This record gives sequence, C-alpha cells and structure tokens, in this order.
Amino acid sequence: MTTTTDVAVWPLAGLRVAQGGLELRYLSDDLLHRLAAVAAGGVHEPDAMPFSKPWSRGTPEEVARRVLVYQWGLRAAVTPEKWAIELAVVLDGQVVGVQGLYTQDFAVTREVTTGSWLGLPYQGRGTGTRMRALILHLAFEGFGARVARTDAFADNPASNRVTRKLGYAPDGTEAFARDGRAAVSNRYRLDREDWERRGGRLDRVELHGVADARRFLAVDAPADDGAPSADAATPGC
Repeated sequence: MTTTTDVAVWPLAGLRVAQGGLELRYLSDDLLHRLAAVAAGGVHEPDAMPFSKPWSRGTPEEVARRVLVYQWGLRAAVTPEKWAIELAVVLDGQVVGVQGLYTQDFAVTREVTTGSWLGLPYQGRGTGTRMRALILHLAFEGFGARVARTDAFADNPASNRVTRKLGYAPDGTEAFARDGRAAVSNRYRLDREDWERRGGRLDRVELHGVADARRFLAVDAPADDGAPSADAATPGC
C-alpha cells in the first residue's frame, strides 16, 4: 500500500542531512508526535518569549496540539513558488527540536530564511549552532542558495550569539508587537561567498533526498547556478 510518506508520492519525505550523531530529518508523523512532546515539555523559561506569537504557552496538551496543527498546515501549503520545510533535529536518535528553511520564488531569488527551536533540556550544549550549520549546508550546498537570512529578538542572547558565530552580518532591525508590547528583532544576512570564505562547508555531511526535493520544488527552474543536484557526502570526508 502507498502512503503519503513514500518518496515517490511526497519527495520531501526522503530529505535528511546528517553529520555524526546529529541529523535533520523530514518530519514524518512519528517524528512529529515526538517533536510535539518535546514542545509540551517546554521550549523556554516562563518569563521569556522568543517567538512573535506565543504558541509555546499553555498546557502541555495545548502546546503539543499547536505543533501538530502548524506542521500539518506547512505540509499542505508547499508549492514550488513558496515553501516552508521544517526538519526534526535528531541527536543520537532522540528528537530534540526543529530546524526550518523558508523561501518564496526561490528559483529566481535564491534566498532563504531559517528558523528553529530546541526543547529546554537540550539548550546550552552547542546543538543550536550545529543544527544551524547543517541547515545552511543544505541551503547553500544542497539547494544552491545565494543568501540566507534570519532574525532574533534582541532579548534572546543565545539565538543572536549563534547567528553571529556563524558569520551573519547585521541587516537592520524590525519592531514587532509581542505580548502587547513593542519588541525589537535583529535581522541578519549571510551571503554564500561569506559562508564559503569562513569555511561554512562542513566535512562528513551526508545529504539524502536532495535531488528528489530539488525536482519537486522546481529548484532548478529557470536556471541552475552550479549547485550539486545529486545526493552525496560532501567532498573532504
């Protein structure tokens, strides 16, 4: 019997980025329910809010349900013109968070935005830096992006620190209404040239399902800029 997670039917189901014990994997329903349980256990301290919308507040059941509904909605909305791919962050076999890649008109702009969160027990161990490095590798080396953008609220020092560590350049600020008050978000930009110059390409990275994903998302239309179109371990292993 064919299921919606079969790669032939849903090519994103085969997408995976791996380095050592850390993986970014397509959110199958099994991984999604595990991710929802992580979110239900807490994503930040009670007095903090790193998100523009307070989806992470509420009872464990409410938070878990929001994660499920949000992810199901992302699946349904994927088109070559606009897509959001959120991958489970799996550390030594355990789901610990999510790492996302978002874009519109990618075949023309070659620009992406990233976003992520980790369960509270898994923060402060360097995983946030490693998973961001992996999604950048997928964006630049796998999909052929030219620019990666991200943002973080000014009062979220951990996220800002990871971003600066990976070589992003400041790209202005933006004000958001958060919890009924204005909050400043720092914007950042990382060009492919800067990523390459700083040694952003990672050794011993396995890219799986990228060729199928590129075809499904029409990444190579109208033109290919020379990024790899076949799955492979990164040269230099």
